[in-house]
Amino acid sequence: MAFCNKLGGLLRQSISTGNAVSANSPTPAMLNAIRCMSSRLFVGGLSWGTDDQSLKDAFTSFGDVVDAKVIIDRDSGRSRGFGFVNFSDEDCAKEAMNAMDGQQLHGRNIRVNLAQERAPRSGGYGGGYGGGGYGGQARDNDGF
Repeated sequence: MAFCNKLGGLLRQSISTGNAVSANSPTPAMLNAIRCMSSRLFVGGLSWGTDDQSLKDAFTSFGDVVDAKVIIDRDSGRSRGFGFVNFSDEDCAKEAMNAMDGQQLHGRNIRVNLAQERAPRSGGYGGGYGGGGYGGQARDNDGF
């Protein structure tokens, strides 16, 4: 499902920019998105000091790394302790996963798995009404 959404978004983008896609000439962005779908790794347990470049450097010995991204907390600006590595080849990604899972990177044992697409999120903050900070009981002015 996520793959179809990504592909549809790329098609809409290329059509809206005037680059109509024909069956004989797929756009490079579309091909890159298709290629990354099966060769994306989740890397967990990263140290706070790991950045995009050091994550990429740790995996380049296994093949062509398209990109590496450490996920940053938007409030603190610090690493959230996980990231993603995209390879140009699925076999290289599997080799890297098998070799790097459980290994140390910057003093921490990392977990490496094939990345899963995120499930669609339902809107908002996911809650109903909590009743406020007074135990959920409504009070009127006569209760004092």
